[in-house]
Amino acid sequence: MSKPKSAPADAKVESIEPLKGKDARWTKLVKITYRDPTGQHRTWESAERSTRPPNSSIDGVGIVAILQKPTGPELLLQKQFRPPTDKVCIEVPAGLIDAGETPEECAVRELREETGYVGVAQKVERMGGMGVMFNDPGFTNTNLCMVHVSIDTSLPENQPENLKPELEENEFIEVFSVPLKQLWSECQKLEGEGYAIDARVGTLAEGIEVARKWGL
Repeated sequence: MSKPKSAPADAKVESIEPLKGKDARWTKLVKITYRDPTGQHRTWESAERSTRPPNSSIDGVGIVAILQKPTGPELLLQKQFRPPTDKVCIEVPAGLIDAGETPEECAVRELREETGYVGVAQKVERMGGMGVMFNDPGFTNTNLCMVHVSIDTSLPENQPENLKPELEENEFIEVFSVPLKQLWSECQKLEGEGYAIDARVGTLAEGIEVARKWGL
């Protein structure tokens, strides 16, 4: 799997200071006034991304990328330093949607750019809103679609020597994979080593563990 010349673990937060709204490039704070079930008016502080394209109902995608291997399915994961946590996070590939893109198109593009892999996306089901997930609805309206992408490891373009990620100059991503049946134990191991586990990865591991426990 890919390892950048400059590893995510080499990064470190050096200072934290208040940010004025006029200086923010990617986010904004808003005050929401709403009416509760009793009719009383209340206010709520919230953060929003300022990058959502016009006419788009989502901010981006998370990618459940499955490597089809003879030994069984493996989940593609990433190590990436995230300044708000001051830790290297274990994440699924993800990214913001571009204007005019479908979630499926965004997922295939982001997967190729971040990992080099070429995959095929399954269509996102939007019946009843099942395709949209909210990251932290008590704090922000930021949302995403989780898109499942299959990667055929027998294809020439998906051989290790042919993988060519197209990272931006401020992206330092290390790619690795974990057998799906070992995801829970691997998350425990990585957390013990000091990594932060992204909620999408942790929730997927929890789901697999619950299904195993209850025989679902």
